[in-house]
Order: sequence, then structure tokens, then C-alpha cells
Amino acid sequence: MSIIAVENLSKIYPVALKEPGIKGTIAHFFNRTYRQIKAVQNISFAIEPGEIVGFLGPNGAGKTTTLKMLSGLIHPSEGTVNVAGYFPFRRQAQFLKKMSLVMGQKQQLLWDLPALDSLRINAAVYRIGDREFQQRLEELESLLSLQGKLTQPVRKLSLGERMKAELLAALLHHPQVLFLDEPTLGLDVNAQAAVREFLREYNRRYDATILLTSHYMADITALCRRVLLIYEGKLIYDGSLEGLLERFAPCREVKVELANVFPKEKLAFYGDIKAIAGREVKFIVRREDLTQTVEKILAQLPILDLSIADPPIEEVIGRLFTTGVTE
Repeated sequence: MSIIAVENLSKIYPVALKEPGIKGTIAHFFNRTYRQIKAVQNISFAIEPGEIVGFLGPNGAGKTTTLKMLSGLIHPSEGTVNVAGYFPFRRQAQFLKKMSLVMGQKQQLLWDLPALDSLRINAAVYRIGDREFQQRLEELESLLSLQGKLTQPVRKLSLGERMKAELLAALLHHPQVLFLDEPTLGLDVNAQAAVREFLREYNRRYDATILLTSHYMADITALCRRVLLIYEGKLIYDGSLEGLLERFAPCREVKVELANVFPKEKLAFYGDIKAIAGREVKFIVRREDLTQTVEKILAQLPILDLSIADPPIEEVIGRLFTTGVTE
């Protein structure tokens, strides 16, 4: 049975229209007109227990709005949502104990107090006994490498340490379902890697279900076998990362190392050139032309090395959102 089930989910915001100036203000006061902003439009998907699913889309696509509906922060305009057997927008106490929402640009820890004080408040809210609190604290503190940091004021922690402490606070009650909205936002490479490794271990240890949004494709490729792709409020893809490449990246990247340097004009005969660095050349070749092109390159150019790969996933996603997505 799916732990998250979404069917025809939509969120529509009425936005008041107002003309500038005093006349527009008076007309707005007595007779308001609205336009409908469709933040999310009829999306449906299901997630099984223990899955880690990436939720991709450009800014304004509807990712955060969807997560807020799944966590019960906002009420959907249409459709149904079921998370761990509950309807999120009812905000039942038992539901709140089964899920957690972490937003990279928001914080729940009190800025001027040690993180430990905020964690004790969380333990009281979730009715976690002192002994159990201490056990969970020591376990998560060790997993996140936060020993000695939780007694410092939050403002004294580094950005990476603060994000880890936020994760600890969100997971203190051992939620079954975790919604993560940009959890590595602004972190350096080492801190990002540490957070990813923690999430992988938390998922393995507790069979937790994770829905993750991130603009860092390394987060997605490291953690998620399955991705949801949302664009202009519509879910346009639900499947594997490999399937995403096959559907939206009709080209392969052919990288060759030549024995000699050749002019760009001559190399362009073999395909679209992505980059040239001395004797190293990268071609972009359509999949249906791949075999013929590689045969031509091997027969007509002095090749020292040749490799074929899919373009990087972040490059595919970036191109989709820059040029527009076609279903």
C-alpha cells in the first residue's frame, strides 16, 4: 500500500487585480476583480514506503506548494491527498508524529539559544520521555557528527552545522515520512555530501520515505532512483533518472582524444561540437546517428581514446527549463 497517494491535486490562488493611482485604489476598494493563479494542476502520483523520490522543477513550478499540501500547511483546491493513512490538512496529532517538513530557507531553531534547548522543546511537544530523548539525541548527534555543537547558540554555528541541527530537530520524533525542500541550500560541497550521507543512512536504518526537492543535481543523483518532474504546475514525468534522459535528452556525448590538433571547421563535419580543449573534443550526436557517426570518426580521424556517455543530468534539466518543456 502506498504511503503517499495523490490524485488530481490542484492549488489555485485568487490574486486581486488593481490599477495604479487613486482611481484604481478606489475601484479596488469597492469592486475587486481577481485572476486565478494555478500553482499546481491536477497532479497524481503514489510513493511506496521506504522510497527516496526526487521532486524536480524550475522556480515557481509548484514544488514547494505541493510539499505544503502534502504536509498539511495549506488546503488543496481540488483533489485528494493521503499520507501515512491521514488527510494532511486535518493536522491530526497522530499524523504530525508520522511526518516532518524541512525547508532549507526556513529555520525552526531559536537563533540566540543553544540548539539543545530547542530540541528539548520539540521533545516536549512530541511527548518524548527524557530517557528516549537522550537515546535519540545521542544517535542522531553521532550520525550527523554534531558532538559538542548543540550546547552552542545557534547563531554561533556554521551554516552546515545549522542545517544538520535543523535536520536533527525535524527527525527527533522519528517520522515515517520526510519532506525536504532544498535541504542543502547554500551549503559547501563537504556539508552537502555529509547531509546526503546522513539521509541515505536514515532511510536505510528506519525505512523512511523521503520526497526531496533540490537544485543541486548531485543530491538527486546520489539519493534518488525515481524522480517526479513538475513544470508550470503540471506533472510531466514520473519515472527513473535513466528514463528521464532517454525521454528528454535525444543526444549522446561523444568524447575523443586525437593524436593531433585539428581545426574546428574540419571537426564540425562529424557532429555538433560541445567543447574543444587541445586534442580533446566533445561532440553532441543524436542517438539515431550515433553508430554511423562513431564509425566515421574511427575511420577518418587519428583516435587515441573514445568514450560515449549521456549528457550530465543537470545539463539536461537545465536545458529543459531554459528552452521550455514539451510533453
